[in-house]
Amino acid sequence: MDSAARRHMVKAAMAAPYLERDEEHQLAVRWKEKQDQDALHRITTAHMRLVISMASKFRNFGLPMGDLIQEGHVGLLEAAARFEPDREVRFSTYATWWIRASIQDYILRNWSIVRGGTSSAQKALFFNLRRLRARLSQGSEMLTESAIHQEIATALGVQVKDVAVMDARLSGSDTSLNAPVGDGDSGSADRVDFLRCDAPLPDEQVLQSIDDERRSAWLKGALTTLNARELRIIRERRLAEEGATLESLGSELGISKERVRQIESRALEKLRQALSHQLPALQA
Repeated sequence: MDSAARRHMVKAAMAAPYLERDEEHQLAVRWKEKQDQDALHRITTAHMRLVISMASKFRNFGLPMGDLIQEGHVGLLEAAARFEPDREVRFSTYATWWIRASIQDYILRNWSIVRGGTSSAQKALFFNLRRLRARLSQGSEMLTESAIHQEIATALGVQVKDVAVMDARLSGSDTSLNAPVGDGDSGSADRVDFLRCDAPLPDEQVLQSIDDERRSAWLKGALTTLNARELRIIRERRLAEEGATLESLGSELGISKERVRQIESRALEKLRQALSHQLPALQA
């Protein structure tokens, strides 16, 4: 939205007449029950000054005022779509939450190229940290950074480490990974060149995947040599995330734990023999 369009919107909003409670209720009913577009237009027009007022409270985040107003208008329309006139609540009271939420979501999406947290706690931290820090800094008592972070964390019900991370983000600016390091000469490297990645190289990942599939096929073939009881014991003792105990398996199978151990040992020997026969053929 350019400056001329914004001035026109503000002027129109300020000139729009206020709605009395009864008139507002009638218009809300017409919109809710009959989808009367004229009723919707009159409700939203009368409350655009609320959108502008709310948007002005967030102008310090460095985003265009026109964009904040537009997002607030989206929240106003959302409020109109959800408003229940029979609840005896003024539309402005109901719409305030939706307008604020829409503007805040827009700021979180566009304030930085690095997305921040979207939980209610992270939103409260993002929008209140500067205000709380300024208030604590104005006090007579000189507080250290760690003490300030602790006070803010306590006030907002978040962890101190989250406050420290958000404080660092708000006090810094975005930096491109393609920005040159050094004096910017043609021979200088970009920041991205200094990023370290401990993950395996692509060819190593492919080889690892092939090896995993091959070992899985070997094991699947070897398991076919076991009878039902041996297979159950091996699966529950060796292949389950939490291996069963000898006692529990013996109780389920109606045998002693020593007998379970013997069957397990025999089954493992069968698997070793089966795998030893498969390996030469598969490696050839």
